[in-house]
Amino acid sequence: MSQTPTNNAALAIAFVLGGVAAISFNDMLIKQLSGGYPLHEIVFIRSFVGLILTLFLIRMEGGWQILKTRRPVLHAIRGLLIVVANMSFFAALAAIPLADATALFFAAPLMITVLSIPILGEKVGPVRMTAVIVGFAGVIIMQRPWADADQLQASRLVLLLPVLAALTYALNQLMTRKLGVESKASALSVYVQLAFIVVSVAFFLVAGDGRFAENATDPSMQFLLRAWVWPTSSDWVWLLGMGANAAVIGYCLSQAYRIADAATVAPFEYVGLPMAVFWGWVVFGDLPVWEVWAGIALILGSGLFVFLREKQKARVISRAPVRRR
Repeated sequence: MSQTPTNNAALAIAFVLGGVAAISFNDMLIKQLSGGYPLHEIVFIRSFVGLILTLFLIRMEGGWQILKTRRPVLHAIRGLLIVVANMSFFAALAAIPLADATALFFAAPLMITVLSIPILGEKVGPVRMTAVIVGFAGVIIMQRPWADADQLQASRLVLLLPVLAALTYALNQLMTRKLGVESKASALSVYVQLAFIVVSVAFFLVAGDGRFAENATDPSMQFLLRAWVWPTSSDWVWLLGMGANAAVIGYCLSQAYRIADAATVAPFEYVGLPMAVFWGWVVFGDLPVWEVWAGIALILGSGLFVFLREKQKARVISRAPVRRR
Protein backbone atom coordinates (compact mmCIF):
# COMPACT_ATOMS: atom_id res chain seq x y z
CA MET A 1 0.00 0.00 0.00
CA SER A 2 1.18 3.52 -0.72
CA GLN A 3 1.88 5.83 2.18
CA THR A 4 -0.04 9.07 2.60
CA PRO A 5 2.19 12.17 2.34
CA THR A 6 2.89 13.97 5.60
CA ASN A 7 0.30 16.65 6.27
CA ASN A 8 1.29 18.55 9.40
CA ALA A 9 -1.52 21.10 9.32
CA ALA A 10 -0.80 22.77 12.68
CA LEU A 11 2.87 23.40 11.92
CA ALA A 12 2.07 24.52 8.37
CA ILE A 13 -0.47 27.04 9.65
CA ALA A 14 2.14 28.36 12.10
CA PHE A 15 4.61 28.79 9.23
CA VAL A 16 2.12 30.55 6.94
CA LEU A 17 1.05 32.91 9.73
CA GLY A 18 4.70 33.74 10.36
CA GLY A 19 5.26 34.32 6.66
CA VAL A 20 2.18 36.53 6.30
CA ALA A 21 3.20 38.57 9.35
CA ALA A 22 6.64 39.09 7.77
CA ILE A 23 5.03 40.15 4.47
CA SER A 24 2.76 42.64 6.23
CA PHE A 25 5.69 44.12 8.17
CA ASN A 26 7.72 44.31 4.95
CA ASP A 27 4.91 46.19 3.14
CA MET A 28 4.62 48.64 6.00
CA LEU A 29 8.38 49.36 5.89
CA ILE A 30 8.36 49.89 2.13
CA LYS A 31 5.48 52.34 2.40
CA GLN A 32 7.33 54.10 5.24
CA LEU A 33 10.49 54.46 3.13
CA SER A 34 8.71 55.29 -0.14
CA GLY A 35 8.95 59.04 0.41
CA GLY A 36 12.75 59.19 0.53
CA TYR A 37 14.17 56.39 -1.61
CA PRO A 38 13.48 54.99 -5.08
CA LEU A 39 11.74 51.64 -5.27
CA HIS A 40 14.53 50.02 -7.29
CA GLU A 41 17.10 50.96 -4.64
CA ILE A 42 15.00 49.45 -1.86
CA VAL A 43 14.43 46.32 -3.96
CA PHE A 44 18.14 46.01 -4.77
CA ILE A 45 19.27 46.22 -1.13
CA ARG A 46 16.47 43.93 0.04
CA SER A 47 17.17 41.33 -2.63
CA PHE A 48 20.96 41.48 -2.27
CA VAL A 49 20.76 40.80 1.46
CA GLY A 50 18.08 38.16 0.90
CA LEU A 51 20.25 36.47 -1.75
CA ILE A 52 23.23 36.23 0.60
CA LEU A 53 21.11 34.67 3.34
CA THR A 54 19.46 32.29 0.86
CA LEU A 55 22.86 31.10 -0.38
CA PHE A 56 23.54 29.85 3.15
CA LEU A 57 20.36 27.77 2.87
CA ILE A 58 21.63 26.45 -0.47
CA ARG A 59 24.71 25.07 1.28
CA MET A 60 22.52 23.45 3.92
CA GLU A 61 20.09 21.87 1.42
CA GLY A 62 22.66 20.17 -0.78
CA GLY A 63 25.24 22.60 -2.13
CA TRP A 64 25.64 24.59 -5.31
CA GLN A 65 24.58 21.73 -7.58
CA ILE A 66 20.93 22.23 -6.68
CA LEU A 67 21.03 25.53 -8.58
CA LYS A 68 21.39 23.64 -11.85
CA THR A 69 18.21 23.63 -13.89
CA ARG A 70 17.02 22.26 -17.21
CA ARG A 71 14.45 25.05 -17.51
CA PRO A 72 16.28 28.40 -17.32
CA VAL A 73 13.68 30.15 -19.51
CA LEU A 74 10.87 29.01 -17.22
CA HIS A 75 12.70 30.32 -14.18
CA ALA A 76 13.40 33.62 -15.95
CA ILE A 77 9.73 34.10 -16.86
CA ARG A 78 8.64 33.11 -13.37
CA GLY A 79 11.12 35.54 -11.83
CA LEU A 80 9.98 38.42 -14.06
CA LEU A 81 6.33 37.78 -13.22
CA ILE A 82 7.13 37.93 -9.51
CA VAL A 83 9.16 41.12 -10.04
CA VAL A 84 6.27 42.78 -11.88
CA ALA A 85 3.81 41.65 -9.20
CA ASN A 86 5.93 42.97 -6.34
CA MET A 87 7.03 46.23 -7.92
CA SER A 88 3.49 47.06 -9.07
CA PHE A 89 2.19 46.47 -5.56
CA PHE A 90 5.04 48.40 -3.91
CA ALA A 91 4.61 51.34 -6.31
CA ALA A 92 0.94 51.54 -5.34
CA LEU A 93 1.87 51.75 -1.65
CA ALA A 94 3.42 55.18 -2.22
CA ALA A 95 0.02 56.61 -3.14
CA ILE A 96 -2.76 54.56 -1.52
CA PRO A 97 -3.36 53.15 1.97
CA LEU A 98 -1.81 49.80 2.85
CA ALA A 99 -5.17 48.13 3.50
CA ASP A 100 -6.56 49.23 0.11
CA ALA A 101 -3.60 47.86 -1.83
CA THR A 102 -3.57 44.61 0.13
CA ALA A 103 -7.30 44.01 -0.35
CA LEU A 104 -7.04 44.58 -4.11
CA PHE A 105 -4.08 42.21 -4.33
CA PHE A 106 -6.11 39.46 -2.68
CA ALA A 107 -8.11 39.25 -5.89
CA ALA A 108 -5.27 36.96 -7.06
CA PRO A 109 -6.94 33.70 -5.90
CA LEU A 110 -10.07 34.67 -7.80
CA MET A 111 -8.00 35.33 -10.92
CA ILE A 112 -6.28 31.96 -10.50
CA THR A 113 -9.70 30.29 -10.50
CA VAL A 114 -10.81 32.07 -13.69
CA LEU A 115 -7.50 31.69 -15.56
CA SER A 116 -7.26 28.01 -14.67
CA ILE A 117 -10.11 27.39 -17.15
CA PRO A 118 -8.25 28.37 -20.36
CA ILE A 119 -4.70 27.67 -19.13
CA LEU A 120 -5.11 24.43 -17.19
CA GLY A 121 -8.36 23.22 -18.69
CA GLU A 122 -9.99 22.99 -15.26
CA LYS A 123 -13.73 23.02 -14.76
CA VAL A 124 -15.24 25.68 -12.51
CA GLY A 125 -18.84 25.08 -11.48
CA PRO A 126 -21.55 27.74 -11.26
CA VAL A 127 -21.27 28.00 -7.46
CA ARG A 128 -17.55 28.81 -7.50
CA MET A 129 -17.96 31.10 -10.49
CA THR A 130 -20.67 33.02 -8.64
CA ALA A 131 -18.28 33.45 -5.69
CA VAL A 132 -15.61 34.74 -8.09
CA ILE A 133 -18.04 37.27 -9.58
CA VAL A 134 -18.92 38.48 -6.07
CA GLY A 135 -15.22 38.93 -5.33
CA PHE A 136 -14.64 40.91 -8.51
CA ALA A 137 -17.62 43.07 -7.54
CA GLY A 138 -15.64 43.92 -4.42
CA VAL A 139 -12.68 44.97 -6.60
CA ILE A 140 -14.96 47.24 -8.66
CA ILE A 141 -16.46 48.82 -5.53
CA MET A 142 -12.97 49.61 -4.24
CA GLN A 143 -12.15 51.27 -7.57
CA ARG A 144 -15.14 53.62 -6.98
CA PRO A 145 -15.99 54.12 -10.69
CA TRP A 146 -18.76 56.58 -9.76
CA ALA A 147 -16.34 58.99 -8.02
CA ASP A 148 -14.72 62.01 -9.66
CA ALA A 149 -10.94 62.03 -10.00
CA ASP A 150 -10.56 64.66 -7.27
CA GLN A 151 -12.47 62.45 -4.82
CA LEU A 152 -9.98 59.60 -5.15
CA GLN A 153 -6.80 59.26 -3.12
CA ALA A 154 -4.83 58.38 -6.26
CA SER A 155 -5.25 58.22 -10.02
CA ARG A 156 -7.21 55.44 -11.69
CA LEU A 157 -3.95 54.03 -13.04
CA VAL A 158 -2.42 53.77 -9.57
CA LEU A 159 -5.56 52.07 -8.25
CA LEU A 160 -5.07 49.42 -10.93
CA LEU A 161 -1.48 48.66 -9.90
CA PRO A 162 -2.46 46.18 -7.13
CA VAL A 163 -4.82 44.53 -9.62
CA LEU A 164 -1.91 44.18 -12.07
CA ALA A 165 0.13 42.72 -9.22
CA ALA A 166 -2.64 40.20 -8.52
CA LEU A 167 -2.87 39.26 -12.21
CA THR A 168 0.87 38.67 -12.66
CA TYR A 169 1.02 36.75 -9.38
CA ALA A 170 -1.87 34.54 -10.54
CA LEU A 171 -0.16 33.91 -13.89
CA ASN A 172 3.02 32.95 -12.06
CA GLN A 173 1.15 30.47 -9.88
CA LEU A 174 -0.59 28.90 -12.87
CA MET A 175 2.63 28.70 -14.87
CA THR A 176 4.31 26.86 -12.01
CA ARG A 177 1.38 24.46 -11.65
CA LYS A 178 1.21 23.78 -15.40
CA LEU A 179 4.91 23.29 -16.16
CA GLY A 180 6.21 22.15 -12.80
CA VAL A 181 9.47 23.19 -11.14
CA GLU A 182 11.99 20.55 -10.21
CA SER A 183 13.95 22.64 -7.73
CA LYS A 184 14.28 23.05 -3.99
CA ALA A 185 12.68 26.04 -2.28
CA SER A 186 16.04 27.72 -1.62
CA ALA A 187 16.99 27.41 -5.31
CA LEU A 188 13.67 28.94 -6.36
CA SER A 189 14.31 31.81 -3.96
CA VAL A 190 17.76 32.40 -5.48
CA TYR A 191 16.32 32.65 -8.99
CA VAL A 192 13.71 35.17 -7.83
CA GLN A 193 16.23 37.27 -5.87
CA LEU A 194 18.48 37.36 -8.95
CA ALA A 195 15.55 38.54 -11.06
CA PHE A 196 14.91 41.38 -8.60
CA ILE A 197 18.59 42.37 -8.65
CA VAL A 198 18.81 42.36 -12.46
CA VAL A 199 15.66 44.48 -12.85
CA SER A 200 16.65 46.95 -10.11
CA VAL A 201 20.14 47.38 -11.64
CA ALA A 202 18.50 48.00 -15.03
CA PHE A 203 16.32 50.69 -13.42
CA PHE A 204 19.45 52.24 -11.89
CA LEU A 205 21.27 52.35 -15.23
CA VAL A 206 18.30 53.96 -16.98
CA ALA A 207 16.79 56.19 -14.28
CA GLY A 208 19.11 56.01 -11.28
CA ASP A 209 20.13 59.66 -11.57
CA GLY A 210 16.51 60.80 -11.27
CA ARG A 211 16.34 62.37 -14.73
CA PHE A 212 12.82 61.03 -15.34
CA ALA A 213 11.48 61.97 -11.91
CA GLU A 214 11.80 65.72 -12.40
CA ASN A 215 8.46 66.08 -14.16
CA ALA A 216 6.67 63.25 -12.31
CA THR A 217 3.89 64.47 -10.03
CA ASP A 218 2.32 61.14 -9.09
CA PRO A 219 3.77 59.64 -5.87
CA SER A 220 3.97 56.18 -7.43
CA MET A 221 5.92 57.45 -10.45
CA GLN A 222 8.24 59.42 -8.18
CA PHE A 223 8.81 56.26 -6.15
CA LEU A 224 9.69 54.35 -9.33
CA LEU A 225 11.93 57.00 -10.90
CA ARG A 226 13.52 58.88 -7.97
CA ALA A 227 17.32 59.14 -7.92
CA TRP A 228 19.35 56.79 -5.72
CA VAL A 229 20.52 58.31 -2.43
CA TRP A 230 22.82 56.97 0.26
CA PRO A 231 20.65 55.74 3.16
CA THR A 232 20.93 57.27 6.59
CA SER A 233 22.36 55.15 9.39
CA SER A 234 18.91 54.59 10.91
CA ASP A 235 17.40 53.62 7.56
CA TRP A 236 20.21 51.14 6.91
CA VAL A 237 18.88 49.12 9.84
CA TRP A 238 15.43 48.91 8.25
CA LEU A 239 16.75 48.21 4.75
CA LEU A 240 19.03 45.41 5.91
CA GLY A 241 16.25 44.09 8.12
CA MET A 242 13.96 43.95 5.06
CA GLY A 243 16.53 41.73 3.36
CA ALA A 244 16.52 39.33 6.30
CA ASN A 245 12.74 39.56 6.35
CA ALA A 246 12.62 38.52 2.67
CA ALA A 247 14.53 35.33 3.53
CA VAL A 248 12.08 34.65 6.39
CA ILE A 249 9.11 35.10 4.04
CA GLY A 250 10.48 32.68 1.48
CA TYR A 251 11.37 30.05 4.06
CA CYS A 252 8.11 30.21 6.01
CA LEU A 253 5.83 30.05 2.97
CA SER A 254 7.81 27.32 1.24
CA GLN A 255 7.78 25.24 4.43
CA ALA A 256 4.06 25.79 4.93
CA TYR A 257 3.17 24.55 1.43
CA ARG A 258 5.72 21.73 1.65
CA ILE A 259 4.33 20.05 4.78
CA ALA A 260 0.59 20.55 4.16
CA ASP A 261 -1.77 20.76 1.22
CA ALA A 262 -2.49 24.15 -0.34
CA ALA A 263 -6.21 23.99 0.47
CA THR A 264 -5.31 23.87 4.18
CA VAL A 265 -2.65 26.58 4.10
CA ALA A 266 -3.87 29.16 1.57
CA PRO A 267 -6.94 30.49 3.47
CA PHE A 268 -4.69 31.62 6.33
CA GLU A 269 -2.90 34.02 3.99
CA TYR A 270 -6.00 36.22 4.30
CA VAL A 271 -4.81 37.11 7.81
CA GLY A 272 -2.71 39.64 5.91
CA LEU A 273 -5.83 41.79 5.40
CA PRO A 274 -6.47 42.66 9.07
CA MET A 275 -2.72 43.01 9.55
CA ALA A 276 -2.61 45.59 6.75
CA VAL A 277 -5.52 47.47 8.33
CA PHE A 278 -3.66 47.42 11.67
CA TRP A 279 -0.36 48.78 10.27
CA GLY A 280 -2.19 51.38 8.20
CA TRP A 281 -4.02 52.64 11.26
CA VAL A 282 -1.15 52.51 13.79
CA VAL A 283 1.70 53.78 11.59
CA PHE A 284 0.01 55.96 8.97
CA GLY A 285 -3.30 56.90 10.63
CA ASP A 286 -5.30 55.43 7.74
CA LEU A 287 -8.65 53.73 8.21
CA PRO A 288 -10.51 52.33 5.18
CA VAL A 289 -13.53 54.21 3.85
CA TRP A 290 -16.82 52.33 3.56
CA GLU A 291 -16.18 51.31 -0.06
CA VAL A 292 -12.93 49.65 0.99
CA TRP A 293 -14.61 47.86 3.91
CA ALA A 294 -17.29 46.59 1.54
CA GLY A 295 -14.68 45.48 -0.99
CA ILE A 296 -12.64 43.74 1.72
CA ALA A 297 -15.72 41.85 2.90
CA LEU A 298 -16.64 40.70 -0.63
CA ILE A 299 -13.09 39.73 -1.64
CA LEU A 300 -12.36 38.01 1.66
CA GLY A 301 -15.66 36.15 1.74
CA SER A 302 -15.52 34.97 -1.87
CA GLY A 303 -11.85 34.03 -1.68
CA LEU A 304 -12.32 31.93 1.43
CA PHE A 305 -15.41 30.32 -0.10
CA VAL A 306 -13.45 29.33 -3.21
CA PHE A 307 -10.67 27.83 -1.08
CA LEU A 308 -13.14 25.89 1.04
CA ARG A 309 -14.86 24.53 -2.07
CA GLU A 310 -11.47 23.45 -3.41
CA LYS A 311 -10.70 21.69 -0.13
CA GLN A 312 -14.09 19.96 -0.12
CA LYS A 313 -13.57 18.84 -3.71
CA ALA A 314 -10.10 17.47 -2.89
CA ARG A 315 -11.53 15.59 0.12
CA VAL A 316 -14.23 13.97 -2.01
CA ILE A 317 -11.70 12.90 -4.63
CA SER A 318 -9.34 11.45 -2.01
CA ARG A 319 -12.20 9.36 -0.54
CA ALA A 320 -13.33 8.03 -3.91
CA PRO A 321 -12.67 4.28 -4.39
CA VAL A 322 -9.75 3.38 -6.65
CA ARG A 323 -10.59 0.91 -9.40
CA ARG A 324 -8.16 -1.93 -9.91
CA ARG A 325 -7.21 -2.80 -13.45
